[in-house]
Amino acid sequence: MKRKRVTQLFPFLLPVRRTQRKLFFYAQMYFDRNHYAKAKAPEFLPFCVYETKSKLLNENTGFDMKYQENKVFNLRLAAEPVNGLLICPGETFSFWQRVRYAEKNERYKDGLCVVNDELVTVPGGGLCHLSNLLFWLFLHTPLTIEERHPHEIKDFPSPDEDEPDGVDATIHEGWMDLKVKNNTNLTFQIKISLNGPYIYCSIFIDQAIGHRYEIINREKSYFKKEGKTFERVSVCRQEIDIKSKQVISENILYTDVCEIGYLLPEGTAIAEEKELFEI
Repeated sequence: MKRKRVTQLFPFLLPVRRTQRKLFFYAQMYFDRNHYAKAKAPEFLPFCVYETKSKLLNENTGFDMKYQENKVFNLRLAAEPVNGLLICPGETFSFWQRVRYAEKNERYKDGLCVVNDELVTVPGGGLCHLSNLLFWLFLHTPLTIEERHPHEIKDFPSPDEDEPDGVDATIHEGWMDLKVKNNTNLTFQIKISLNGPYIYCSIFIDQAIGHRYEIINREKSYFKKEGKTFERVSVCRQEIDIKSKQVISENILYTDVCEIGYLLPEGTAIAEEKELFEI
C-alpha cells in the first residue's frame, strides 16, 4: 500500500507546506544562475514559426460545466503575463516565473485539478491547459526543454482528436514547472489569445529559417499492470525542409507512459504486462 504523506494525515498542515515549498521554489530559481525571460514587446516579431489552437471547453470531464467556464476565466488571467513575452538568446522561460503574477488584480476561480491522484476542484484549476499548449508550441521550435512533467493519469479523452498523445506538461506551483532555454542566436516571442471557443497560441522569431518541425506518435500501445490500464507512446519530431517539403531527419524525443482513467473505445487492444516481455 502506498504510504500517505504527512499532509494527507494532517490536512491542516497543507497551507504551511505550500508556503514553504513556494518560498524554496522561487529562492532556488533566484540562485540557479539562469537568466529568466521577463521583457515583453508591444509588437510581434516578423516571422511566425508555429501557430496552434485548442478548444477551451471539454464536455467529457463528468463535472459541472461551470468548472470549465471557470477554467477559461483562469486562463485569461494566466495568459496576460505570458502574451508578448520575448525569449532572447541565452534566456530561460519559466511558466511560474511569469504566471505567479497573474492574480495581482483578480483571484482565480475554482477549476479542475489532479490532487493526490484524484480529479478535484481547486482555485486556479485548469492552468495545465495553458502549460500543455505552451509545451506543444515549444516542441515545434529549436528551444531546449529544460523541465517538463507528464500527467501521471489521463482522466478523460482529449477534445482534440487529431492531437498526438504524450505531449502534455503538468505544472504545480512550488513543485513542478515548465522551462525551456534558448540556446540559439534567435529571439522568440509568444502570442496568446482567447477568442470564442478556442485559445490560440503562436510563436514568432526575428529571423527566417529554412525548416519547420512536425510532432508525431510512433509505437502507441496499451497495457494492464496491477489492474490498471496504461498508455505507452513514443513522441517523435521530424525536421522538414520548407521549400522541398522533404523530411530532413526524425528523432524520438521521449517515450511517454501514463495511466488511463477513462474507458477506452470497445475493441481497443490492451496487452497484459507479461505479454510485453515474451520473446
